[in-house]
Amino acid sequence: MLRINEISVKLGASPEDIKTEAAKVLGISVSHISELEIVRESIDSRHKYDIKMIYSVNVETDLNETDVAARFLPNKVFLTKKYQYALPENKRISALRPVIVGFGPAGMFASYILAQAGLCPIVLERGSDVDTRTDEVHGFWTDKRLNTDSNVQFGEGGAGTFSDGKLTTGIKDERCRYVLSSFVKFGAPEQILYSSHPHIGTDRLRPLVKNMRNEIIRLGGEVRFGCRLTDLYIANGYIQGVCYEDRSGARYDLETDTLLLCIGHSARDTVEMLRNAGINMEKKAFSVGVRIEHPQELINKAMFGSFWNDPRLGAANYKFANHPPHGRGGYTFCMCPGGTVVCASSEKDMVVVNGMSEYARDGENANSAILVGIEPVHIPDGDPLAGMRLQREIETKAFLAGGRSYAAPAQTVGDFMNRIPSKAFGAVRPSCTTGVVPGDIRRILPDVITNEIALAIEAFNKKMPGFRMPDAVLTAPESRSSSPVRIVRDECRQANIKGIYPCGEGAGYAGGIVSAAVDGIRSAEAVLADEPDDY
Repeated sequence: MLRINEISVKLGASPEDIKTEAAKVLGISVSHISELEIVRESIDSRHKYDIKMIYSVNVETDLNETDVAARFLPNKVFLTKKYQYALPENKRISALRPVIVGFGPAGMFASYILAQAGLCPIVLERGSDVDTRTDEVHGFWTDKRLNTDSNVQFGEGGAGTFSDGKLTTGIKDERCRYVLSSFVKFGAPEQILYSSHPHIGTDRLRPLVKNMRNEIIRLGGEVRFGCRLTDLYIANGYIQGVCYEDRSGARYDLETDTLLLCIGHSARDTVEMLRNAGINMEKKAFSVGVRIEHPQELINKAMFGSFWNDPRLGAANYKFANHPPHGRGGYTFCMCPGGTVVCASSEKDMVVVNGMSEYARDGENANSAILVGIEPVHIPDGDPLAGMRLQREIETKAFLAGGRSYAAPAQTVGDFMNRIPSKAFGAVRPSCTTGVVPGDIRRILPDVITNEIALAIEAFNKKMPGFRMPDAVLTAPESRSSSPVRIVRDECRQANIKGIYPCGEGAGYAGGIVSAAVDGIRSAEAVLADEPDDY
């Protein structure tokens, strides 16, 4: 099989057009190509008057493909094989069932792998199943009554269930393909297998995670919702069991010698419990910032020019970064075309926001985080949980500034840049699901963060004129983009307490749906490898 990169075709080209262009690149007749698979699709909008589609494809031919590939530069045409994930051999000898804490992407894929291997894992998820959770989340957005165990952060599917369902990742691991193909198997659109900006959308994620859960159960796994981990039983440096509490307050013990911690980046009470139990952890870099909202039409016109409303292109997105010679810089993150800003609180009397889109991305506004990085050195306190405390301080200030009602503090870009508290909004209507209160977000976030956000807005405006739109809205704070804590693990992926496998975002080893899922897979593989004590 041959991989061909950078095939350029006109907007709206058919599969046959792509096949014809592939044959032209190879210098062969179309009749020699027996099969064509699109591997990657992207939009080339550098020339707004002539937008092109760019493809990478795999082709099967009846020719000597080694000879064909030899005629090209290796980055243009090369030999390849279809990737097929192979479940590792199960070398585990323990008769005890593995326990997985958390049913976000890491927990879902860890339990899926272990269930396929016949280990019948038990999943403890503090939140509700996805249908109940959806009702609870929408109820919170309506009546402002927060369920601290089932919300935007906690519950089936993890925090990504109420997001754009973005599947981009910077990691280079073949398992990413397995994650995407599994998502398609359970209901995601096939386009995620080749789109340069794959996403599922919150509306399609919900049935997907339910389908995956049902398959895990069919394979012998068990998912216990409304069950929060409260304690560990440790002896001689090994995990012996766990204690968990259900919604009624009843406590249960569960014997196990294998615990996968897939807790998510917002399980702060669990992190505190783990530290008190003697689990080694350290400070980790994280980011803090705001959500910025523009009219989606403005973004479409800036990115696509005269093609701005062409339905074949969909809603435009962007990704920017500012790297000043002195300073921390700012960058956009988790851009949600046609989306909504959501209140994503999980602790009482604290406000945090995130972005969410449905698959169609047909909302009035575009929103994105503008984040500024905070390195461990920036927090002098040596306590591994110091970054978590900073997050809580910011989110508490936001709650107070929002009138103690879970409304989020917001400010127009024009007022923010001029250091004037906002009293009203203009052409851009804030979309935050719990409402907003106009004010001054500089009173919520540290000066070092807001100063860098201001510099970033100016820099991004040079890249995309209109980004500094005075009526654009900033909503604060976006403080949960990643965990500020890393649970230390060794080369066998175990914590200092043997049998405990920290993985995913909450453990500090991932930064998105796909990377968390891959980390869960790799931890499950480590369980199957059953490394001896004397590794």
